[in-house]
Amino acid sequence: MKSIVILISGRGSNMQALLKAKLPCRIAAVISNKTDAEGLEFARKHGIQTAVVSHRDYSDRASFDAALAQTIDGFQPDYVILAGFMRILTEGFVKRYYGKLVNIHPSLLPAYGGLDTHARALHDGVKIHGCTVHFVTPDLDHGPIIIQAAVPVLSHDTEKTLAARVLNEEHRIYPQAIRWLCENQIELDANGRVVLHRHKQSAHSLISPGLE
Repeated sequence: MKSIVILISGRGSNMQALLKAKLPCRIAAVISNKTDAEGLEFARKHGIQTAVVSHRDYSDRASFDAALAQTIDGFQPDYVILAGFMRILTEGFVKRYYGKLVNIHPSLLPAYGGLDTHARALHDGVKIHGCTVHFVTPDLDHGPIIIQAAVPVLSHDTEKTLAARVLNEEHRIYPQAIRWLCENQIELDANGRVVLHRHKQSAHSLISPGLE
């Protein structure tokens, strides 16, 4: 059985979705960079071991990432899952876990990498928005895509209402992506694209069924 470590910075709603999904893996630990992250208590209540590596205890990003990696490696995970982990990771950290480090981002990448994705989508007047699960690479928010889900942008949408619909899709597709990983259903091919073996197609094409 595969083992995963989940990294959070706050309430960890995607972490909660992963725990509730009863995935075919062992969740070895939930780690946060904040001692008061709400998600830590949720994990403890579900019998998951937790740890804190506070970025405030380190003088620079590289030192923090080295300490974080040491803590992660103590749990010997097959995959490291970012679930609202609000730290930009160094290139060395990302390369250390290449092919094992996974993130979910609230946009249809490669559009709207970075922050404030919903506000930017509304400002630009796009008609389709969504979320993306991807492998992490040193190029921020541009790693190989595992799965995406799309939602329509409605004329009366606010940043809050759009974010809520996107978050619902995040909670749906993140467990699916991690399930594929744990069942050896996906892999990175020689061109750095994600191949989904079960359906014999690139996982790039997978979006919300209601919008296909």
